[in-house]
Amino acid sequence: MSTGGRGFQFQEPLLFEISREGRQGFSLPSSTKPRREPPEALRRLNDPRLPELSEPDVVRHFTRLSQWNFSIDTNFYPLGSCTMKHNPRVNEEVARYTGFAHVHPYQPDETVQGCLALMHALERYLAEISGMDAVTLQPAAGAHGELTGILLIRAFQTATGNPRRKILIPDSAHGTNPATASMVGYEAVPVKTGREGRTLASVIAQEMNEDVAGLMITNPNTLGLYETEIRDICDIVHSKGGLVYGDGANMNALLSKARPGDAGIDVLHINLHKTFTTPHGGGGPGAGPVAVKKTLEPYLPVPRVVQKENGFAVEHNRPQSVGRVKSFFGNFGMLVRAYTYIREMGPEGLKRVTELAVLNANYVRARLKDSYHLPFETGQMHEVVFSDKFQKENGVTTIDVAKRLMDYGFAPPTIYFPLVVFGAIMIEPTETESKETLDRFCDAMIAIAEEAKKDPELLRKAPYQTKLRRLDEAKAARELKLRFDFTNKR
Repeated sequence: MSTGGRGFQFQEPLLFEISREGRQGFSLPSSTKPRREPPEALRRLNDPRLPELSEPDVVRHFTRLSQWNFSIDTNFYPLGSCTMKHNPRVNEEVARYTGFAHVHPYQPDETVQGCLALMHALERYLAEISGMDAVTLQPAAGAHGELTGILLIRAFQTATGNPRRKILIPDSAHGTNPATASMVGYEAVPVKTGREGRTLASVIAQEMNEDVAGLMITNPNTLGLYETEIRDICDIVHSKGGLVYGDGANMNALLSKARPGDAGIDVLHINLHKTFTTPHGGGGPGAGPVAVKKTLEPYLPVPRVVQKENGFAVEHNRPQSVGRVKSFFGNFGMLVRAYTYIREMGPEGLKRVTELAVLNANYVRARLKDSYHLPFETGQMHEVVFSDKFQKENGVTTIDVAKRLMDYGFAPPTIYFPLVVFGAIMIEPTETESKETLDRFCDAMIAIAEEAKKDPELLRKAPYQTKLRRLDEAKAARELKLRFDFTNKR
């Protein structure tokens, strides 16, 4: 058994728990300046509760925390529909160039021409890759990009005289889509996928009418399947005056192979952290640029970077814009990383990314299909979805498999999503994993399937190698402990 997931095994106390009164990690000379007390009204009534620690305490604490982290830098992370791929170090090096890292967002345009040129070029690259006409780089994440995209649709529909009331969303779309539609004021209308796991044009035709502002569709969808009727679906939505929002989170399966804009998509968000190798997760910073067709360009957020005869400039005067969606220009460091990646890879390199991502997903599918139930027989794109149907015969469920996988040193894949598959296990290997890594993962999954047959109880009590054993999932979600209790603090 491989137990490479050391991050699962560590436990580290809080700084407050290792704090000791009077201990300190600094020494400062006495001030020769007379002390000036702040105004009485601004003074604290009590001393702040700060941990008291030596410098070694602090360095060791944060170093141990860095090792506690289970990440893409430490092991394979098969998180389906979230594309956890390697972040090339050249991206990090370029993002740390002084001219990028030390620039201030309030600098005059003429002093940041290189940064503006990079953003302008990245917009053009993303437009070309997606088959769209214009791009905003402001949104800070995928869901933020969704919100921006639906705000654009609402602005467009409002300008035509009626914002309309509904957004159609296939049940194979990402889970954030209904929440996004609701936040913008639309009623999210679920649409059932067909028996093969794809959205059917005939079903969209039944649901589409002049009260529907648009359709939000994920392609390839969360079952890892390409929507083969996408062109007809877009035509149907357009014929009733609606617009089509494309969830571009799964662009890893399309690069240099297919462009959403060519299929009729009107607005699309792109997760830089998924497809373009910027760091993922942990609360950000992220970036979720939104690409649009010409009809929606007037509504893009301000400011916009524009190219003029004497260089690049920042333009704010866009009367039809939905306004700012993020301060300044978004998370600029992420934009530098994505730009570097695209320039490094080039069109042929990006094409190879998709080929390997799809190949790896289908390799995992082929190796595990006899051990885990495949709800759909059609070939995969970048990710594959299994179910726990075989394991349930022995009383073992998807979460038991996921917990046991940690004992083998792998992060659990996405589970119980998409909702259209009961007991779903979604695996996305990405293009950056080698055959040897995929084989170790598949060997572990097959071994767990055998354990489910011979010793189901072993799985029901897993994990065993982690610092914390099986958690009460509901209790952990409902009774959050986010505050330190000083009651018994020495």
